[in-house]
Amino acid sequence: MSKLYIAGIGPGSEDFVTPAARKAVASAKITIGSKRALDLFPEVNEVVQLNVKDVQEKLEMAVNLVLEGKSVCVLSTGDPGFSGVLKPIKRIIKEKELEKDINLEVIPGISSLQLCAARQEISWDEADLMTFHGRENSREIIDILDNGRPTIALPSRSTRDMAQFLMDNGVDPQRKVAICERLSYEDEKMVSSTLEGVANSDFTYMCVMMVY
Repeated sequence: MSKLYIAGIGPGSEDFVTPAARKAVASAKITIGSKRALDLFPEVNEVVQLNVKDVQEKLEMAVNLVLEGKSVCVLSTGDPGFSGVLKPIKRIIKEKELEKDINLEVIPGISSLQLCAARQEISWDEADLMTFHGRENSREIIDILDNGRPTIALPSRSTRDMAQFLMDNGVDPQRKVAICERLSYEDEKMVSSTLEGVANSDFTYMCVMMVY
């Protein structure tokens, strides 16, 4: 029976790609992912590249290809279950009423949030994990930040926008922050700052923010 794999590729470096993810790619007839993700898998068979503008289209294609009898692996940055492609794929399967027709296997990956916690030398079960994706203006974020635990967050658009939103909603501009940029790459960078400092700085989109 054909299978739909959703494989987490880790934060970006091939050092953090799991053997299970490589096995899924090798087993799949077609692998779908961004160029950055596909470049990690020289063993890939047939590829379909996606970008931010056609993610929904390509995820629907993945489901349809499995229905046609092809095994497909969709690559997800980090872990598929945290701001990854697991949620939208499950939504597509549910909307099409295909729960009984799709053989799904989810392969976890190492999230950039986990690596951020490791770099900052904290136990991430003692922190709150949060994403700004799809909740850029959510007030519940403020409640999470005020519970006395460190918060590790994935920004949506930029760390600058995230810091400004927090300050606009009453968070102290001098609140301590760590920015982990381009985690796992050779030019990985750790910056200790404040919300105000981050709001006045430029970082790449590949960042994790820890608010203390």
